Amino acid sequence: MKLKTILLASLLTLNLSALTLGEVPKAVTISDDNGGLVKDSSAWNSSSIKNKVFVMFYVDPDEKDLNNEFSAALKAKKYDRAKYGSLAIINLAATWKPNFVIESILKSKQEEFPDTIYVKDKNSVLVNEWQITDNNSDIIIFSKDGKVIFYKDGKMEASDIQTALKLIEENL
Repeated sequence: MKLKTILLASLLTLNLSALTLGEVPKAVTISDDNGGLVKDSSAWNSSSIKNKVFVMFYVDPDEKDLNNEFSAALKAKKYDRAKYGSLAIINLAATWKPNFVIESILKSKQEEFPDTIYVKDKNSVLVNEWQITDNNSDIIIFSKDGKVIFYKDGKMEASDIQTALKLIEENL
């Protein structure tokens, strides 16, 4: 009986998590007062994560350097942009820094890295909708069909980086 209770509790916990490996997360739109694309403030919708392998950085601005090793590893690989995409979604609600300062920095980043999609999340929309970690640096990798194939919250260790790179290459 005790084993059944533990198993049931585990299954219920898995079902509460909106991000599940091997599944497409529910569609989410970030727009208007909640944020949107840095380049033109238009709406961003998660259903656009398809037809390429996408790496998403969901970042608290105070933790922006936490996964620089992984960023450097990705840049060094020089993946074919026809098959690979990158997203940087900035959780503006997670910081004490004024939004106008961060938005100015993001506009510069968007100009410097035009192939990366930059999104402002002013109200922790993805934290609430996908139940990902707040006040952190989350890395999510999606297959070409939009399924989550990797998720890491916090600092990626060398083994995490190798696993992520391998998954990207296997899915390109």
